[in-house]
Amino acid sequence: MSKTARFFDMKREGRPIAVLTAYDAPTAKAEAEAGVDILLVGDSVGMNMLGYASEKEVTLADICHHVRAVRRGAPGAAIIGDLPYMTYETPDMALANARLVIEAGADIVKFEGPRADIVEALVGASIDVCCHLGLEPQHHAEKRFKGRSAQEAAQLVQNAIRLDEAGMSLLVLELIPEEVAAKTSQAIEAPTIGIGAGRKTDGQVLVICDVLGFTPANFRHNRRYQEVGGLMSAAAKAYVSDVRGKSFPAEANVLHMAKDELEIFLKDKP
Repeated sequence: MSKTARFFDMKREGRPIAVLTAYDAPTAKAEAEAGVDILLVGDSVGMNMLGYASEKEVTLADICHHVRAVRRGAPGAAIIGDLPYMTYETPDMALANARLVIEAGADIVKFEGPRADIVEALVGASIDVCCHLGLEPQHHAEKRFKGRSAQEAAQLVQNAIRLDEAGMSLLVLELIPEEVAAKTSQAIEAPTIGIGAGRKTDGQVLVICDVLGFTPANFRHNRRYQEVGGLMSAAAKAYVSDVRGKSFPAEANVLHMAKDELEIFLKDKP
């Protein structure tokens, strides 16, 4: 059984699918141990971890590097790897680059947009596919709500149906009305994973840095479960204070020579 088969079962049984982004081994390990169903190595790594200005700067080498790290941290997890901007312009290009992401350790490859031809090419090569509709961060410069008009919403549903017919295994729906996400989820067999798409999708995904509160910025679709950013800053300040005040290292942090070896060492002239 493929790693995606159980997500279809979860959809049929009404069991929500929990997805989080992961970019490194320790985070992947923690998420897997917490029971996260799918780890997503998304192009969000660029802005959240690599200091890039946008998702467009993320390279295939970046994604493969982080997929390998996540796989080392969570050997048994289901992992989605993003295809970066301009790496799936044709079905042949998408297939060649998807194989590299799979070789790096991903189980599923994700790309943006209603490209049924790409789904067919990847599925034809036995590669599981996660599609992405609504806000497409790689292609939409303005990060705004999508599917607000009846016409735009209807087109989104039709695109999802076509991708479903082509054989996708999962569909991410980003920043669309809850009503549109609900209709889309009902119209297709593949499980839907929402981010800012309301409560009626088959699962949810959030960016781990947003969940942990790495920065003061927050989003309406997010829920902060910790304030790690503040804790990191406080810990760094405390460390600087201890070093400058010479209270670190303390005796508990020091290693000593054995007494007899120390006596010999001190007798030797430099």
